[in-house]
Amino acid sequence: MTTAIAAPFRFFSLHVARTRRLGPSLVRVTFAGEDLRHFFSDGRDQSLSLFIPAEGQSEPRVPVELGDGWWQGWRELPDDVRAVMRSYTLRSLRRNPDEIDIDFVLHEPAGPASRWAAQAGPGDRVFLLGPAIADNRAIRFRPPEDTDLVVIWGDETAVPAASAIVESLPAGTRARVWLEVPHSGDIQDLVTEADAEITWIVGENESSECSPMALDAIRAAQLPSAERPYVWIAGESGCVKELRRHFVREREVDRRRVTFVGYWRQGLTEEQLRERGE
Repeated sequence: MTTAIAAPFRFFSLHVARTRRLGPSLVRVTFAGEDLRHFFSDGRDQSLSLFIPAEGQSEPRVPVELGDGWWQGWRELPDDVRAVMRSYTLRSLRRNPDEIDIDFVLHEPAGPASRWAAQAGPGDRVFLLGPAIADNRAIRFRPPEDTDLVVIWGDETAVPAASAIVESLPAGTRARVWLEVPHSGDIQDLVTEADAEITWIVGENESSECSPMALDAIRAAQLPSAERPYVWIAGESGCVKELRRHFVREREVDRRRVTFVGYWRQGLTEEQLRERGE
């Protein structure tokens, strides 16, 4: 029996149902399990914590039986036993049967999650710390009702969330979207009812915190006239902050209408970010 943590989040015991390669740098892993009947989310950029087995382990070791004490118990496990925790966003949720998709970026050199995703197969087990109620605090995309233009930017780590957002936009919504990927083969065909202009920026960038192509493309863009725009920016922390400054200072967008999320930071692992409290 799976132990609930603190509502609205709980642990879900899941297994890999199948995988599908989306491009040179992306693989989609579909998860299933009876626990998913308790999984609910209305967020298109729903954040999740995924626990995969440590190298050499067949199952992820997370002391979920400790309830709210799981974190301390997990930290105290030996390094070669403790499950690897990584943050992801939900790509999609389906019912009948209950399944969720998570898209993984395949890095070189590969980290533990990238390596696991590249080799994942049906039956591989994971734990997921996710939402048990549809509207929860791990959803960041929240445009005000009076929004008359949606502006989106995301790097490869934010492509799953951004893609889900774009596909969910209703008819009549004006949207301008920039998505950055390492290879042209990673470009996806997104279907949306919105009036969305989607620009894919292709080019690997490992030497700086923010791709010059991304900044140049957005600074040069002629956005449609709008009185109440809403901006969603997600990806590498340094780039996200620079783009936020651009929209707030140069384009004079109300800072309260700009959502910015750092999914990762150049030169730091997720463990190091967690140690720093970021």
